[in-house]
Amino acid sequence: MSDSSPLPPVRLHPEAELARAALSTPLLSRAARLARWAGPGTRVDAGGVLVEEQLPAAVELLGLTGDDAAAYAAEAWRVAVDAGLVEIVDEEAGTVRAGEELKLLTGGSPRDVLTVWLAALEAVVADAAVPDLDDLVDALDEGGEVDFSSLDWDPQAEAEFLDGVLGNLYLLTVSEDGPGDGTVPLPALAASMIVPDGMGEPTNDVLEQVSDAMMRLDDQFRVLEPVGLVDYRPVDEALMADTDEEPAATVDDTDVARYGMVRLTPLGVYGLRARLLEAGFEAPAVGDLVGKGADALLDGTARFGQSAARAETEQWLARREPLAAARELLAAARGADAGAPLRRLRCQQALSLVGAEAEPALREVLDDPELGGLARVWLSERGAAGVPAPSEDMVFWLTVDTLAAQLAAEGNSEELQALVEGLAAQHSGFFAAAWRVEHPATAEVLDAMGRLHPDKKVAKQARKAAFKARSQQGG
Repeated sequence: MSDSSPLPPVRLHPEAELARAALSTPLLSRAARLARWAGPGTRVDAGGVLVEEQLPAAVELLGLTGDDAAAYAAEAWRVAVDAGLVEIVDEEAGTVRAGEELKLLTGGSPRDVLTVWLAALEAVVADAAVPDLDDLVDALDEGGEVDFSSLDWDPQAEAEFLDGVLGNLYLLTVSEDGPGDGTVPLPALAASMIVPDGMGEPTNDVLEQVSDAMMRLDDQFRVLEPVGLVDYRPVDEALMADTDEEPAATVDDTDVARYGMVRLTPLGVYGLRARLLEAGFEAPAVGDLVGKGADALLDGTARFGQSAARAETEQWLARREPLAAARELLAAARGADAGAPLRRLRCQQALSLVGAEAEPALREVLDDPELGGLARVWLSERGAAGVPAPSEDMVFWLTVDTLAAQLAAEGNSEELQALVEGLAAQHSGFFAAAWRVEHPATAEVLDAMGRLHPDKKVAKQARKAAFKARSQQGG
């Protein structure tokens, strides 16, 4: 996953709701209980690991049972230390005390709680990338160092693989309409990391790699679920016993759930977005732009889908007086750069959410060559009196500008094709006049009309008009 292009915008749940979810996660709640339990008599080994003699007391405190109880208690303690809920007082003596971060869980803001949870998440993600502890013990050399070559394990590569998996999970599940609630089959997630782009039928070697990746991910998601990142349905134990069975790429949909299903929780969406932002990715969320100017709003929502753009704009408008907001939006919509048509389209969509109080701002730009057309549309739709008819030049300029915006927003979509067909059908002399329009995108729009129109004769007229427009512009 490249960090060169923005990820889809998401609607995050309110921070107060996310903070409550973080506090109720099994791992953070256990870590907090152990931190409150820690005192002068608590002892740790090197690295802050709880001494073995005190694990039974920790297990009892947490009410854990079963063969893995001690391991769960030790994990919760590690998270408490890594998240700052427990502080090492004296490394030599191995003494500890409750950390300053513990106070934030009860007395801090929702943002404070989420900051602690994010620290816990980082610790758990790091743990998830580590192989089985028994394997690590077996790989210890005489000096107490881990012989990674004997493990066939590259710590950096494993961490990067897990980061890539989590990034792909984010892409597969987030939506501008809200955190994705759909589950992702584990084979599909593994395949997204293994199967090369453009490969048709996976080879046996690739299928084997996918199967191996699934088993690794099964272990890792079992580790990640208690911190609240995901809801996870593990791989069916019966399938693990049958080593000859191929992954779910060859089974029907009714069986795919047996191979593991993972869903990113709303808290997980928040956490992964924070990690992606930290890693340098552009991961927008609805509400990011409410405190910024109209130029940032129009540029930022230019790459949003309609639903997210409307939600962002509604939040932006709610903080502003309608007339002032309209004036700011109109000023930001001007320009002859490549992004200007889409800015004007977003401006028009934003102004559709503003009431009659904005009318003076629209009347002020009636003579503006770039904004006069959309101003007339806005005023006419509201039945305003005294709206002057647009000139033919303005009509054609607005048409080219609208097509350029649609092309930038949607590419060669079915909607744009329908618009192109409608224009050509309604105006027999459209291309004869359109190439003369003094708009920076005239040639590009006419080229697109030539590509999109299904009638070869009309398409040829559009291409000829594009050539004339390019010649007129000196291109």
